Amino acid sequence: MSASCHSHSHGPGHSHDHGAAAASSPAYRRILWIALAVNLAMFAIEISAGVAAQSVSLLADSLDFLGDAGNYGISLFVLGMAIQWRARASLLKAASMGAFGLWIAITTINHALAGTVPAAPVMGVVGALALAANFGVALLLYRWREGDSNMRSVWICTRNDAIGNVAVLVAAAGVFGSGTGWPDYVVAAIMSGLALVGAFQVTRHAIAELRQSREAPPETKAHAVGSL
Repeated sequence: MSASCHSHSHGPGHSHDHGAAAASSPAYRRILWIALAVNLAMFAIEISAGVAAQSVSLLADSLDFLGDAGNYGISLFVLGMAIQWRARASLLKAASMGAFGLWIAITTINHALAGTVPAAPVMGVVGALALAANFGVALLLYRWREGDSNMRSVWICTRNDAIGNVAVLVAAAGVFGSGTGWPDYVVAAIMSGLALVGAFQVTRHAIAELRQSREAPPETKAHAVGSL
């Protein structure tokens, strides 16, 4: 995970400028629609494979795809709105990321207690497909990784997905080599941690934006409302 992929703090003007640029860019909207379609398709593929293979890391990744589809849909809805609304949408997305992380943690513990051994070949094939899908979306979104909390949450989710896909492939190799489910459990725990950290990053940035918008001069707020 490179340093440039982490959330950076910018002033309100910097974030607002990037958000406005994204809202006025047909290219960014097209990328979000593509990402939405890819994530819905991969959710359907991975949840079926996860159930069939009894892999908690695949199930985790499938729900991550579903959550990201919702993420992209919300982002499309709030593009062009005032910074306050974009920040509130980011808080909603952060809450969903956090809930996902907690669900994965609980599911992983249950699988570990039951001693479930997933099907490594299915994990490997589906994990490779998911990695290709997320890598393609990440390439499309890379130029838009900076900006307000709404844009940043889209990038963080996509980045976490790609990292999670690599981890699923490692887990598949581990399960195949060891004949146990522990590599699958460990990877699922890592994915849970990524979701929780991502939720914290987005929440912190969104709260800062809401605070800055409340402290902004009246004429600045009037201009933001006018952008709706």
